[in-house]
This record gives sequence, C-alpha cells and structure tokens, in this order.
Amino acid sequence: MVMEYGQQYGPAPGAAAERPRRLPAALRAPVEARAWRELAYVLTGLPVSVLLFTFAVTMTSLGVGLLVTFLGVPVLAAGLAGCRGFGALERARARGLLRLDVAAPEPLRPRRNGPMGWIGATLRSGTSWRSLLYAVVQLPWAVFSFAVTVALWTTGWSLLTYPLWFWVFPMYGGQDGLQLYGDEQHSVYLDNPFEISVTAGVGLVFTLATPWVVRALTMVDRLLVHGLLGPSRLASRVVELESDRGVVVDAAAADLRRIERDLHDGAQARLVALAMDLGLAKEKLREDPRTAARMVDEAHGEVKTALQELRDLARGIHPAVLTDRGLDAALSSVASRCTVPVRVEVDLRERPAPAIEGIVYFTVSELLQNVSKHSGARSASVDVWRSEDRMLLQVVDDGVGGADTTAGSGLAGLAGRLDAVDGILMVDSPAGGPTRVTAELPWRGAEV
Repeated sequence: MVMEYGQQYGPAPGAAAERPRRLPAALRAPVEARAWRELAYVLTGLPVSVLLFTFAVTMTSLGVGLLVTFLGVPVLAAGLAGCRGFGALERARARGLLRLDVAAPEPLRPRRNGPMGWIGATLRSGTSWRSLLYAVVQLPWAVFSFAVTVALWTTGWSLLTYPLWFWVFPMYGGQDGLQLYGDEQHSVYLDNPFEISVTAGVGLVFTLATPWVVRALTMVDRLLVHGLLGPSRLASRVVELESDRGVVVDAAAADLRRIERDLHDGAQARLVALAMDLGLAKEKLREDPRTAARMVDEAHGEVKTALQELRDLARGIHPAVLTDRGLDAALSSVASRCTVPVRVEVDLRERPAPAIEGIVYFTVSELLQNVSKHSGARSASVDVWRSEDRMLLQVVDDGVGGADTTAGSGLAGLAGRLDAVDGILMVDSPAGGPTRVTAELPWRGAEV
C-alpha cells in the first residue's frame, strides 16, 4: 500500500503555506451562521415571551381569583399545563437556534385515572411551577436582550455603511458637494473624509462586537431553559438511582446463580461422589481391607480437592485476606494467581469502606483474569491510590490490545457495576497494545 507523506509523518514542509488560512474568529463572527441563529433567537424571543407572559399571568390570576369556587383549581391546572406546553416550544426553539439540546422533563404521573387525577398531578409537578416561573422571568429578560441587540446591531451596520449613504443620497454630501442629475453619475466632493473614516471604523468595532454581546445574552437564555424547562436534578438523580438499583440487583442475582452453579457442579458433586466412595469402602472393609484402604485414600484426596474448591468459592464471595489485611495483601494474592508477572502497588494511608474495598478487589480480579485469558501479555501492573475524594485503580498490560467495553464483554459488566456506585471505567486499548484500564470510584472511609 502506498502511503502519502502527510499520512505517516504529518504535512510536508511548506504545505501549510499553501493552505488557505481562515479568518480569526473575531472577524468571522458577524457573518457566521451561529451569529445569525442567535440573533434570530433574540428577535423571536420578544413576541414569544409576551405571548407566554400574557397567558401565564392571565390564567394564574383567573385561577387564583376563582379558588373561592370549584372552577379555580381546574383553571389553574389548565394554566400550568399550558405553561408546560410553551416550555416544550421553548426547548424546541433553543434546540433549533441555539443548538441547546435539553431533555424533556419527567411526564405527569397521575395517581388515579380521570380528570381529577390529571389536575392533581399537574398541581403537584415541580415542572409545572418551574414552567410558570420561566414565563414570568423570561419577559423582562427578553425585552432587555431585544433592546440591546437591536440597538447594537442597527448602530454597527449603520455606521459601517456610512460612506455608502453619500453615494445613495448625494444630496446629503455636504455644502461643497456637487450633485448631477439625469443619466450622469452622482459625484460628491467631500470636505472632511476623516469623519467618514472614523465613523466607519466605529461601526466596524460595533459590528464585530455585537455577535459576542448577543452570545453573552443568549448564555442567560441557555441557563434559563436548562434550569427551568429541563428535568430537575432531583428527578434525574432518582431515575439514575433506579437504573443503578436495577444494575445492582441484576449483578447480585448473577452472583447468586454463579455461586449456586459452582456449588452444584463442583463441591456438591464431589461431596456426593465422596459419600458414595466411603459407603463402598465401608462395605469392603471386612471382605477386602486392602481395597477399602485404597478407596479411603482416594476419598481423602477428594476431600482435599473439595476443600480447595470451597476455599476458592469463598474467596470469590469475599476473601478473608481482604477483611483481615486489606487491599494490599488481597491484590497481591490475586496477582500471584495470574499467569504473567504482576507488579502491585497500593498507596492508601487508610482503608476505604468495605463496599468500595470489595468493588476494587473484584474489579482488579476480573481485569487480571482478562490479562491471563485474552491479552497475550508478558507482564502487567496494578496501581491503587487516592486523589482527594476519589479512589483510582489502574491495570496496565503489554498485550495485544483491542479491548472494548461495547463488545458485550466482561468489561461492560464492570462498567455497569462501577456506574452503580458513581464510578467510571475508562479503557485505552489500541490494536497492538498496550492496554490501560482505569477505574475511578468515590472515596468512602471505613467506619471506626
């Protein structure tokens, strides 16, 4: 395969000089599509905010005024529902013009069917009241940003095009100007060209600065839309915790199934066979003592194997060395069972909470199993340390690389378990290696 110079070693010398250079951002801003979208957002914001404010104030006032009758509650609920609908319109406008993608808030969840259930859910929803607050706050801000934007935009472009006015309207060229009519070209002799240059220069400054001022104004709109029309942090956190709870429950169920399978297929089957061998040895004890002794010896070996399997199973549930001696000794024990040499370094001045300690242990254990089975590595390293309120672990090997969390492997399961405790799993594994897996967890100290 033929590879160009720039593909392997970067651009050839002198190639950068042949490329057209883009204008600086300060000069491009007035003609960029983003500036015109933000201008359109501000200009359309005033009529939309007037409509929204009028609707919100009218319906709220009418609903509050009618609370003395049975009509006040449904009118107020209808006003709040309308504000939620306007909120959807504002999110769409922000998405189209500001490229701000705000997720829709949590939907209404009536406790019972029927109109009364819907009215109660609307009045209890925090999203409804935040939408009403947005309708009230948006109008004064929209008036201010509209006035500032229109003033700066019209001033800048008017002053910048000031010299053209003498060509379009030569009768205002000054007392000494000469005006020719008919088919002849207008000609104006100006006494003070310095005035025109300064005016156009000031207009250029205003024109270049206006997009940045409008961008700063729309940042406030972004905050308002995101803070008042998006999902609340509490609701988002509840949804996240519900999802994490599902992950934890699934992981616990999978662990129980694994333990049951290991007991049934391993130690339990071996113990059943051991009981049968001992029964046969007991029957042959008087008839054939030598054969019985041999069967007892075999049963003794089976007992040792079963005990080892039980110890391995207990270590998989929660190793005693982790409880007694901490992560340093436990991870060193895991590393000793790896098929490649592993360097372990644990830099912790105090022990973390048992839950965090267990997650770190099983994460490192799973990663080292991957190193043994799939990496083809010759060496690996494990580092564990604390950084402020976070705990980090990193497993590095010099294998073939290519590990991917999206391929449905054990790494995806590890990422889900870490996410359940607000942890993060980062995998850097280019083809050809090396592989660097970093996990980050919240630090929680052990209770005394």
